[in-house]
Amino acid sequence: MAEKTTSEGLSADERAAVKERAKELRAQEKAGKSREAGLKSVLDAIAKLEPEDKPLAEGLHQVVTEVAPDLVPKTYYGMPGYANAEGKIVVFLQPAKKFKTRYATIGFEDRANLDDGDFWPIGFAVRAWTPSVEKKVTELVRAAVA
Repeated sequence: MAEKTTSEGLSADERAAVKERAKELRAQEKAGKSREAGLKSVLDAIAKLEPEDKPLAEGLHQVVTEVAPDLVPKTYYGMPGYANAEGKIVVFLQPAKKFKTRYATIGFEDRANLDDGDFWPIGFAVRAWTPSVEKKVTELVRAAVA
């Protein structure tokens, strides 16, 4: 019987995401905490998105830039993300098309200050960037960095 490898449980998309993340980490280590390098990587990631996901990433980017300018743009498994001063991701967009899901997700990592008792949401499904979505995301990002 052949010995199982650690990658047998991963789909081709998951393996590609792991490889992308390793590439990102090497590039980020070379660039340090450079806002310019991070901004370029995020803008490049947004430019590569499918038409359904691009407006969502552009909207999130605009909100973070305006509401949380101290967050540093950086990619996160190839996805647009924004990190705190320690380089840890606070908020990111998981595109629908990249993972073949019916909606994109705006996710918040544990560094986000969204705590609300013992139970609170950290991921939000989004299918279109509308004024009401922008308003809610603005409130969430503002709270996340408060």
